Amino acid sequence: MSAIPTMSPETPHAANSVSDLLTPARSLCRIPGGSKKHLFDLVAEVLGSDRDEFHPDELVAGMLAREKLGSTALGNGIAIPHCRLRDCETPCGVLLTLSSGADFDAPDDEDVDLLFALVVPSEATQEHLNLLADLARLFSQADFREALRHCGSNEELFNTATNWTAGSA
Repeated sequence: MSAIPTMSPETPHAANSVSDLLTPARSLCRIPGGSKKHLFDLVAEVLGSDRDEFHPDELVAGMLAREKLGSTALGNGIAIPHCRLRDCETPCGVLLTLSSGADFDAPDDEDVDLLFALVVPSEATQEHLNLLADLARLFSQADFREALRHCGSNEELFNTATNWTAGSA
């Protein structure tokens, strides 16, 4: 069952669930926190090792440029940094749980310990917005957040995120 239904199948580059955005290699559990720049460097490294089309400097610059427009922190320890990139072929994400929080200028002043970085093709404006809305709805579920925070391994984190349905806890 899809974790978060999004775009219709006929939409180019459509991602239909978290499992379409993540891979086990892009689900990292209990990573040390740090600055936004440090975390974006890590996201770029993870995506760069998994997908050849990414240029780490462009990805980090895209994430930082988006943060300058306003914080991507939602509160409750959640941030969904995101950007659109010219060389991105299909939407993808990186999920991190942090062992120590990172300051993302959250509206509730809480440090971020759950981060889902989203990258979409530059022309996928509507899909980008739909995916962000779907991720925000998913991360608004307290049970989902707590399940992710209690994961003890990368594999458990990936499986929890990609197999989640409301009430899965």
